[in-house]
Amino acid sequence: MPFIDEPAGTTPMTDTAAHGAASPWWQDRTPQEIAALAAADGVALLPLAAIEQHGEHLPLSTDLDIALGLVDAALPRVRAGVPVCVLPPLAVGLSLEHSAFAGTLSLRPETALAVMVELGERVAAAGFRRLVLFNSHGGNKALVDLAALKLRVECRMLVVRANYFRFAPPPDALPADELRHGLHGGALETAMMLHLAPAKVRSGRVGNFDSLGRHLAAAGRLLGPEGEAGFAWMAQDLNPCGATGDARLATPALGDRLVQHFARQLARLVEEAHAFDLARLDGGALDRAD
Repeated sequence: MPFIDEPAGTTPMTDTAAHGAASPWWQDRTPQEIAALAAADGVALLPLAAIEQHGEHLPLSTDLDIALGLVDAALPRVRAGVPVCVLPPLAVGLSLEHSAFAGTLSLRPETALAVMVELGERVAAAGFRRLVLFNSHGGNKALVDLAALKLRVECRMLVVRANYFRFAPPPDALPADELRHGLHGGALETAMMLHLAPAKVRSGRVGNFDSLGRHLAAAGRLLGPEGEAGFAWMAQDLNPCGATGDARLATPALGDRLVQHFARQLARLVEEAHAFDLARLDGGALDRAD
């Protein structure tokens, strides 16, 4: 897209030619560059995280560090020619379940939902028709569902609900019991932090944080914190320290494997969002298989 102050008959210098490789970040772009990405049917990616307690072995920034780490690892894997732009992360989300612990920041549900929707509206106003809500915090999931539906209705755009913790993990990476009950600060998150930000992990405080959910499941109960029939829980309901899972299983090598695996899935998701036939959103082209 030519700059309006370019003299007639000249060829504008591209961003890559003028400044090296183009930044994937929305805030590093200019208005005309954002408009050009939208005109190219680009994918906007909004990282959603939280600033909240993860026990005493992990920092408050855990969800944000993981979200940004996965985005950084995914972008080089996105196929060349797929335009993607990453919005500034929404670092603070809905963390009411962790509010009993010092340091946790949380918006009200109404505020958090409004922020997600209003950001999506501005993305749509810039001309984008494809938005990926990439979420790293379980407490945001209900908001992601609602925001995606509202934006679909009001902005007629493709909105992808992408919670990395819903992605299938690598086979045999962790025991099934740990994947089910290590919901917060367990082996999975600790391993990724050991890979992404090892200096932030308080290794002397890593432990096995048993969960009420595991005990209920062992007793054959249908009712639990998650699963087929879950109850609303505060973090201290599951374990007094606020973490659940056996973080002792975490290693940097496991963290590397998890990050690369989830990053590949995110990259694939961005590519599929770009290739999605938007005509299908209104019931059209349902007979097409491509």
